[in-house]
Amino acid sequence: MAKAAKKNAKPPAQPEKQKYFEDQFDDEEVLLVFRRHPVVMRKGLVFGMLGLLLGTLPALVRPEYSYFFGGLAAGFLLMIILFMPAWIAWYFSVFIVTDQRLIQVSQKGLFHKSVVDISLQQIKSLNYEIAGLQETLLGFGTILIQTYIGDLVIKDIHHPAKVVKDIAMILREHGVETYLADEYAEEEGYEEEN
Repeated sequence: MAKAAKKNAKPPAQPEKQKYFEDQFDDEEVLLVFRRHPVVMRKGLVFGMLGLLLGTLPALVRPEYSYFFGGLAAGFLLMIILFMPAWIAWYFSVFIVTDQRLIQVSQKGLFHKSVVDISLQQIKSLNYEIAGLQETLLGFGTILIQTYIGDLVIKDIHHPAKVVKDIAMILREHGVETYLADEYAEEEGYEEEN
């Protein structure tokens, strides 16, 4: 009887491979995820602080405790409402490099999302630029990815030199020849296999 049960037993199910984003292929592996520098939320932060300040104005007109705390609570609520769209746009805008492609997901406002999907084989070169005092002090810049279908400009990326180097090494590991990937390989001591 035990032999019959073993004969009819199903092999253990293979664990489902975890997907990191909704459009990920079954045979695709996520290698790098990065996003814009938090400085892109500065406009929302300024408006949020003005909302908080606006909420405390009733206490100046009638300086009683109830007006102050009520106005402060209203100011916090207004601050959250004004800051939330900037935070959502930053948090849900992400760049993903897999072993097959580069994906740019950009959230623009609450109800507008755009996705750019580029095969790693289409990438010709990688460049970055850190221009100006603010970018130099805060450590963010612009990455330019040249492809066979056009240029992809990614602004306000935190530590662009490190991100470009990581992408270049991923390209090199997957057999994609680019100008920058070859340059970094020489710096790291990799040699061509013939």
